[in-house]
Amino acid sequence: MVRQGLRDFLSLDGDIAVAGETTNGREAVRLARELSPDVVLMDLMMPVMDGIEATERIRRELPEVRVVALTGALDGAAVMAAIRAGATGFLLKNAEADELRHAVKAAAAGRTYVSSGAVARLVDQAAGETRPERLTERESEVLVMLARGKANKEIARELRIGQQTVKTYVSHIFDKLGVHSRTQAVAHALRLGLLPSGELASGLVTTDEYRWSA
Repeated sequence: MVRQGLRDFLSLDGDIAVAGETTNGREAVRLARELSPDVVLMDLMMPVMDGIEATERIRRELPEVRVVALTGALDGAAVMAAIRAGATGFLLKNAEADELRHAVKAAAAGRTYVSSGAVARLVDQAAGETRPERLTERESEVLVMLARGKANKEIARELRIGQQTVKTYVSHIFDKLGVHSRTQAVAHALRLGLLPSGELASGLVTTDEYRWSA
């Protein structure tokens, strides 16, 4: 029933086509290899192989395939596990049709959509985390712009610095936070209270710049 509902929602948008579907995580990995889709909607609670492991395998073997994680109940640990596995989006199964299509298109365009509820769970996990090395004022400014969905060239333009300098700041942020992507940097900063959740514009966080897949 869940898959039928997802198909119905997605069919309302002529830019989106469902390439395939399956009932367990192992088959999801196999189908991803076979079909090379632009985006995979991955239920985290899957039999045979759970959605976290399936996500990690797909992202490792097919890094060009984006994965949006779906869950029926928000759990902060599950959100972080999905992000660490390489998911570039997180959405509740009861999301409205517009939000679902928005998340899929954001993933296809190289952006990450995190539902507001998932962001709240990440913030709730801030207590007890080890504090990272302190960010400089400029690094903090760049981090805020990452959370607002700004690409490197936009950050460079707004801060009046070169794009290579922006890349250097982003690299320093990754090193200090102990992360490997923009998605992880923003999520980790939210958890640690380094970034107010209000900085997220409409729940969208920009990762690297990607072109639309054909």
